[in-house]
This record gives sequence, C-alpha cells and structure tokens, in this order.
Amino acid sequence: MKTEEHRIQVAIVRYLRIMGVMVFAVPNGGKRDAKTGAYLKDEGALAGVADLIILLPNRCIFIEVKTDKGDQQQTQKDFEQRVKGLGYEYYVWRSLDDAIEFTKTKSND
Repeated sequence: MKTEEHRIQVAIVRYLRIMGVMVFAVPNGGKRDAKTGAYLKDEGALAGVADLIILLPNRCIFIEVKTDKGDQQQTQKDFEQRVKGLGYEYYVWRSLDDAIEFTKTKSND
C-alpha cells in the first residue's frame, strides 16, 4: 500500500513541477530508530504534518496523499483541523487527477 502511495506522490510532484508550481515534501514518515526520532522531533518534526506543501502567491496549501482506500491517521486529521482553523487550505489527494484538476482551477484563483 505504501508503494502505491509513493507512486501517486511522485507523479503529483513531477506534474506540479512541470507546471511550474512550487511544491515540496515534508519527509515525516518512515521507520527510524528512537535516537533519530528524538533528534528530528527536537528539530521540529510534528506528527500528522501533510505530505506536500504548495506555495503560491500569498497562499500555502497542504496536501495529504492517500490511495483510494487509504484513511488519514488521527494525527493527520488533527493537523488538518489546525491548518484549516488558521485559514489555510488542506486537501487529501488520491491520484494525479487531483493535481491536474487543481492546476486547472485552484492554482489560478
């Protein structure tokens, strides 16, 4: 399942970059030993942070990438609510089509 999520995210990032959209990943996942986890937490790592961040003029958009069957973890839902509460956009994208649709509509707002 994670391999499929990875494939979707890679396709989204490649597409957005071709379209000239500034996008970057927050590498928050993956297995780490306790020492590395503590080190990253001290540096500001936060559970639930979205997979991708898109920057547009005066806009910051958070994207969580999931498969068709994937569900958000509670930490991800909590992060979504905090982000939306601060007035930012947050979306769960499940395919490259979501990114394509975004560039057709939202990126031009």
